[in-house]
Amino acid sequence: MITLLIVSALLALAAGKPCASDHETLLQSLNKQLLRSVDTQDNLPNPSVHIALRLSTQHNLDKENQYLNRLKKEFHEDIEKSLRNGELVVGRLALYILALRSSCHDLSLHLNHNEKNEFLLTHLKKEMEEEKQNIAFSHRPKTNYYQYSLGILALCVSGVRVSTHVSHKLIHAVEHGQIKHGESLCIDSHAMAGMALQCLKNEGISVKDEAELDKALATIKQKLVDSKRADGHMGNEFSTGLAVQALLAMGVEMEECGTAIEALRGDIRKGTYHNPMAASQVLPALYQQSYLHLKSKECRSEDDTLTADVESASEVLPSLGQVAVQVEVIKSNGEASVFPINVPKGSSLFEALNLLQDKQTGFTFKTEDSLWGAFLSVLNDEQARQTDRRYWHVSSDGTSLTQGIKDYKIDSAQRITIKNTGY
Repeated sequence: MITLLIVSALLALAAGKPCASDHETLLQSLNKQLLRSVDTQDNLPNPSVHIALRLSTQHNLDKENQYLNRLKKEFHEDIEKSLRNGELVVGRLALYILALRSSCHDLSLHLNHNEKNEFLLTHLKKEMEEEKQNIAFSHRPKTNYYQYSLGILALCVSGVRVSTHVSHKLIHAVEHGQIKHGESLCIDSHAMAGMALQCLKNEGISVKDEAELDKALATIKQKLVDSKRADGHMGNEFSTGLAVQALLAMGVEMEECGTAIEALRGDIRKGTYHNPMAASQVLPALYQQSYLHLKSKECRSEDDTLTADVESASEVLPSLGQVAVQVEVIKSNGEASVFPINVPKGSSLFEALNLLQDKQTGFTFKTEDSLWGAFLSVLNDEQARQTDRRYWHVSSDGTSLTQGIKDYKIDSAQRITIKNTGY
């Protein structure tokens, strides 16, 4: 009998099942890390973090309730501010609605917009209609298909009927390979589209063509499976969590996600997911949950044993010397400028750019906040705005960065290229 148990355990580990020897330890470590992040008052509360904590099986109900109250005040007010400024809010509004749903909160909250009060879901439906119209005329959403999918998912999870015209635009985009960033396949966008369309299928919400819906889901599933790298990641370290969520939501067995799950565990061991947004997309996948589970979420008899252990103080290491960095800025007209700078080894890219701005005449930059952290908005007086479908693409020695400017660490000499890019 003992031999049989040992063999079973080894087979489970080889298949990448959650019973890997340190799975529970890693799960709790990431859970506590996210819980500690809610105490940070420097940034807006993040609805994705709240969703991840609520999809966990372990809770700190007092801290989760405090964070929910911050979302209802600070994040709610920030959405209203964005609306006053004419900014796009589909993705953030959808995540906010999903966060409320994760706590079984009444969704009849109002947004103050154009001197009128509208229910959150009513406003989201209007935004989705505008997105649909933009696709009809411009063949793309005003935002992107990630946010468009989030909007459909939030409506579906909340029990709101999604227009067949809105859903068909997403199905059509999947069928015609329109969900991409430049020429690159967007794994996270496909994952979100998969969860949105699977929700419609599960709820029996009418679409123009059931066969088309099934074909789109099969296409998404295949693209996610085909994106798997030799190391188990789907796309990269920061898209794998959502990809696993989507595959599980679409009925793929946990065993088939084994190598991806093991890749996520390896990333946790290495401390890859120190960004709360990244961690929030991974934690549900490790719990074998997805955003679709919010539809049936019940907030009764919940475990309340999770504690946020005090994080041990980081050891202050002596300086490891300087590394030479060249920062190349390429504007939208192709004009390029190169700025050399020596920075302390281990500096974040954000710290390096600040140092460069202080020391080098002719280099300036500004950032804006997002749920992923600071992102570049203006370099040398040129802006790259989402409304113009442009962004600052950052690469190191020709390899695109997968981390934000505050997360990416400079450990060796390199050339950082920042290019104003359209999509």
